[in-house]
Amino acid sequence: MRSILLSGGSGKRLWPLSNDSRSKQFLKVLHGPEGNPESMVQRVWRQLNSAGLASQALIATSLPQVEILTSQLGDDVKLVVEPERRDTFPAIALAASYLYSVESVSLSETVAVLPVDPFVEKEFFEVLTTLPEMLDKSGADLALMGVVPTYPSEKYGYIIPQSSSSSGSGNEYVHVAKFQEKPCESDATLMIEQAALWNCGVFAFKLEYLINLLIEMELPIQYDEMLKQYGRLQKISFDYQVVEKANQVIAIPYNGFWKDLGTWNTLTEEMGTPVVGKGWITDDSHDTHLINELNIPVAVLGLSGVVVAVSPDGILVSDKEASPRIKEIVKNEDQRPMYEERRWGCYRVLDYTRNEAGGEVLTKRICISAGKNLSYQYHLLRNEVWTVVSGSGELILDGKRRTISQGDTVIIDKSMLHSVRAVTELEIIEVQIGSQLIEEDIVRVSTEWQDIVQTYMKHV
Repeated sequence: MRSILLSGGSGKRLWPLSNDSRSKQFLKVLHGPEGNPESMVQRVWRQLNSAGLASQALIATSLPQVEILTSQLGDDVKLVVEPERRDTFPAIALAASYLYSVESVSLSETVAVLPVDPFVEKEFFEVLTTLPEMLDKSGADLALMGVVPTYPSEKYGYIIPQSSSSSGSGNEYVHVAKFQEKPCESDATLMIEQAALWNCGVFAFKLEYLINLLIEMELPIQYDEMLKQYGRLQKISFDYQVVEKANQVIAIPYNGFWKDLGTWNTLTEEMGTPVVGKGWITDDSHDTHLINELNIPVAVLGLSGVVVAVSPDGILVSDKEASPRIKEIVKNEDQRPMYEERRWGCYRVLDYTRNEAGGEVLTKRICISAGKNLSYQYHLLRNEVWTVVSGSGELILDGKRRTISQGDTVIIDKSMLHSVRAVTELEIIEVQIGSQLIEEDIVRVSTEWQDIVQTYMKHV
């Protein structure tokens, strides 16, 4: 079985920590097995490894998330990157074309698709591994995993089984009659009485099924051609384009722990500590959580049932039950992300101003992990001044190599090629001055340090 994990969307429901480049699955607010901070994507990848599924898995993602996925999961994770965000059907079609034409996966192979952030236990993956067998037994086009509900939730979609559904031995699967999106509580209660399941977004098909579907839709099945034509694919979910049109769909019940951590009130229920970062919550505050990413203390006094989230992107103080409303409040907010994780470390925006002449000044604090390096790059719209705050590293500036350490200053003019590798963890204050200060103003020449040294360094 091959697995496709979907990680393409941007997130606003966990603002101010989540933004266009750092969705909810990348927030390190959970506790790993050894008590270390862990994100949702790190947790599910660890679980996939434990289940022996990670080596046969790839992640379908969008370009803004490539750096943070590499940072959190390492360089070995296999990524299929959308040229642009176009919903789940195009993303799955792109990944399927990669499996078919690049990896030459057999058309009879089962492909399972799941979100990158399910909060589940190991039993979930044990059920996941039964999908190929259930597809073979049933002869169905699609096999879904459905969670046995524990209460009539209005937040989830429901899988409604056929009333006279014949199932495999031991009630291994049910035949699906229809789907219902987020019903009211009374309707959800009636559906549960009909043995309905929560739709957790997990499904499987034979690769042949989707490849044939792409051929019928006159869409490319070669990966390179799919990339070229990606912009003409309709923006539509896999559910609407495929699942609801399939002739035979079965569902495998999963009667175990499953939770959607998509809002602050649900996420805080699974945090190992009420305080993350610098700050305090007084003893007369109950069911209250503080998540602080800034280096200034935050105090919460006498407030119960509250979440306080502080980041460079903003500050949220909310009643937990009201916290899902933040998505509507910030839906039109287009502020640039003030914090990003990259494959080499992270950066935080400290200040941004525009002077009277129309020029822009942006100040960042950059942290490069030991042994990592920035790409060999240049800019067209800005000059930069670096001041090394701590650590040591090797700098290559227009082909000349030297060491830098605490207190050193580096001036980088427009069009000057530059890269730095951290010998020890390296912190730099970077001041950008230019007409337009955007992340897109980076022309990358090379990424790997050895290639930079061997190809571009001047030997004098």
